[in-house]
Formats: sequence, structure tokens, C-alpha cells
Amino acid sequence: MSESPYTVSDVMTHTVVAVGSEAPFKEIVELLDQWKVSALPVLAGEGRVVGVVSEADLLPKEEFRNGDETASDLAQRLKAAALTAGELMSTPAVTVHADASVAEAARIMARRQIKRLPVVDGVGMLQGIVSRGDLLKVFLRSDGEIADEIRGSVLTHLPVTTALGISVIEGVVTLSGSMPERGLVPVVARAVRAVEGVVDVQLDLSHR
Repeated sequence: MSESPYTVSDVMTHTVVAVGSEAPFKEIVELLDQWKVSALPVLAGEGRVVGVVSEADLLPKEEFRNGDETASDLAQRLKAAALTAGELMSTPAVTVHADASVAEAARIMARRQIKRLPVVDGVGMLQGIVSRGDLLKVFLRSDGEIADEIRGSVLTHLPVTTALGISVIEGVVTLSGSMPERGLVPVVARAVRAVEGVVDVQLDLSHR
């Protein structure tokens, strides 16, 4: 049984706003506001991603406006004094490859608690950017499209003695019918759940 082929390249934004390491503080703020994004990749050379500057990197400038020298977080105080993207950015950049699965990108975002990931090629050159919102695009697939993929990529690989019906309503898949052995049930349910756009799987099965 093959998993859904959705990758980061299927949902990412190809047009990316980025800055060089010498970009000044105010220009970064203006770009974030103009493009309504929360972070910008920082590039070196012909487009290699060397870091990311985010709203969180910029906030210490306001937080320590009064020059609070008692603050214990040296890194934050250094960011408060920073003037360029190179001084402000978080590095190394957390990135993802275009051929990574949507699920893998989601795991990276959750684990690192970030909202956007620069998409890079094998040598670190910027190809696009993927956001949390982009990853949710898979749930915009129609029920018919989801059902067709399950029939083509999951049900066709089952034993010929398996007789299953499928319905999809609002992304919730219901499998009904009979299966030759109980041990196949979790395998089929896992394969169906792996199809992009599936919200939940419900089973109404009997065994012969």
C-alpha cells in the first residue's frame, strides 16, 4: 500500500520575500508588514539560506528599549542592540527539502515551534517557503478526490477476497463491508489515514 504522494513542493509558496544579511532593522520590519508574514529567510551569495529573522528576533529591540542591563539573557540583549539581519537572525536556519512529506514538515514545525520553513535544495539554495497554512491546504481536497485516491492506492492492494465499500463525508472516511482476516483492519486503517486530506477513519467491518 503506497502513501499519498503529497510533498512540500505541492503546497509551498514559490515566490519568497527574503533579505540579505546586511538588510537594516527598519527594512525588515517594513517587509514583514508589507507582505503580512512573520519571518524572512536571510540569504548569502546567490541564494543560500543562512538564517531566518522573525518577529521574535525583532521584539527585544522594544523589550529592552530602556537599556535594562540587569536582564540575564545575553542573547536577547545582543538582539536588542542588533542593527542588521545578520546580527538579528536565528542560525542555522531550520529548513526543509521540497521532496519532504507534508507530515514531515508539520513535525518539524511542531517540534521547533515555528510557523514557517524555508524550502531549500540539496546545497541550501532557497526554493520557496512553506507555512502552517500551506500544510493545511491538503484538507481542502474534495471528498471525491480523497475517495478516488483510497480506491486507487489502498483498496486495490487488498486481497481479492476483501469486499469493502467506502464513503467520504467532510473528510471523514467510513469503510464498510467484510475482510478475510481481523489482522488486516489496523493495516488498512493506517493506510487510509495516511491519505492527505483524511480527517478521520471510521470502520464498520465484519470478518470472514
